[in-house]
Amino acid sequence: MNWIILIVAGLFEVAFASCLGKAKETSGTEMYLWYAGFLITMTISMVLLIKATQTLPMGTAYAVWTGIGAVGTALMGIFFFKDPVSFWRIFFIVTLIGSVVGLKSVSH
Repeated sequence: MNWIILIVAGLFEVAFASCLGKAKETSGTEMYLWYAGFLITMTISMVLLIKATQTLPMGTAYAVWTGIGAVGTALMGIFFFKDPVSFWRIFFIVTLIGSVVGLKSVSH
């Protein structure tokens, strides 16, 4: 169950990074709403990470959480923020995914 909580925490990390990207693209009241979304999703992500680390090894949980966030944020950048796509970018995203899966498989 705590692995599911950790995955959800990682998805909220993607959400808070995406809120920062949207806030950068807007101004006025809409910008402040995106910043509010950032604070809310960041808080949820941190609370879920804390919950997951109660039974999972801290180093593994943190690495998986940041890996999910890094891969998810990179993909959000490509699909929604028009970040450049190159062979090496995709190669390293796939490498990150492999690393996260590997850490999960060797953790007890």
